[in-house]
Amino acid sequence: MTDLKQSARLYERALAVSPGGVHSPVRSFRDVGGTPVFTERAAGSTLFDVDGNQYIDFCMSWGPLIFGHADADIVTAAKHAIDRGSSFGTAEAGSLQLAELITGEIPWVDKIRFVNSGTEAVMGALRVARAATGRDKILKFAGCYHGHADSMLVSAGSGLAGQAVADSAGVPAAAAADTLVAPLDDLPAVEAIFAQHANCIAAIIVEPLPANFGLLPQREGYLAALADIAHRNGALLIFDEVITGFRLAFGGGAEKYGVTPDLVTYGKIIGGGFPVGAYGGRGDLMDLVAPKGPVYQAGTLSANPVAMAAGCATLTKLLSEPPYARLESQLQSLANRINHAGVTINGAQLQLVAVGSMFWTTFRDAENASSVARSPEGIHDAQKELFPGLFHHLLEHGFYISPSPFEVGFLSTAHSESELNALADAIGAFADSAR
Repeated sequence: MTDLKQSARLYERALAVSPGGVHSPVRSFRDVGGTPVFTERAAGSTLFDVDGNQYIDFCMSWGPLIFGHADADIVTAAKHAIDRGSSFGTAEAGSLQLAELITGEIPWVDKIRFVNSGTEAVMGALRVARAATGRDKILKFAGCYHGHADSMLVSAGSGLAGQAVADSAGVPAAAAADTLVAPLDDLPAVEAIFAQHANCIAAIIVEPLPANFGLLPQREGYLAALADIAHRNGALLIFDEVITGFRLAFGGGAEKYGVTPDLVTYGKIIGGGFPVGAYGGRGDLMDLVAPKGPVYQAGTLSANPVAMAAGCATLTKLLSEPPYARLESQLQSLANRINHAGVTINGAQLQLVAVGSMFWTTFRDAENASSVARSPEGIHDAQKELFPGLFHHLLEHGFYISPSPFEVGFLSTAHSESELNALADAIGAFADSAR
């Protein structure tokens, strides 16, 4: 058994001073059980914990580390920035450089505003959409996560076009009242909601590749149809690319799927591993933001110079050394190896869903294993039952994946072919032991 004595001691101390002993819920191992791993340091593809164990990391800080941990170019840029000062609270050139880089390369982003998190980015984009349309309601999708702002912490009601019910305690009913929820993979439901709430919906917000309730690739043409429905009804289309932006492709899901949003939110990669968020889009929409326009949004630490420098280094490297084709090929080969093995446990077949450099380890009905889950309703019941065993088996064999049955994994350029082969072997070994 892996020795986690030091992690256990730290976790006990943390429970006394932090809710659940962590600062983001999934870190608690709530969904998989056991002692959370306390990391001491990381390099390349590897995490090193406080007990001296090491793991090949496929969580990659939930996505931003596309070049691996402590990439030399990104670390150098961050160190140079912090030597000049960690925060100014003034206008500075680093944010201008990153803004010019993004707007110069992404045709649908005329202007951009940096914030501190993906949640803030979504809040800003929704406020702009409401101001631009003069409407209050927002349509989101069950299974898509857009941060922890009150209006986005909702799930679908029992009725097709019913108002949302808050997922979290402490969210006033009034805050959720203007959020409508549609099922994924159901365009008639979206049409019906617009028909019921004509001239009231400011925007549709969607992850172009839903990646917070499993990895749920949508049918070809789905995003284009959402754009058409929104625009026919005088609403905007917002892509939440906090995860997918600059990871699926340099232009994120919008580039990969060929659909242009009116507004887009970013995070993760644009900070090179430092806290960051951004929202951007058409110039006329972004000009509504203060001090240019009447939509107020502010942040003392927005466009932090260290995050801006790390982000510039990351995006510049993505442009000069595009990793997308190689990462997609490597991950697809891994998925093919695992999926073709046809390993079945208690009637559920172990599968790897892979899109670009993102993947999800899942369990499907063995009699219909080739089916694709496109909504939370399509996820097999065995996912929650079998995933904890898989997680701890991989942890024991030196692999760290996201400690949740519904969170995705990420590949980086720091991962080697031998590490991917070892992961496949370890997954196969779990299947053998579990049957």
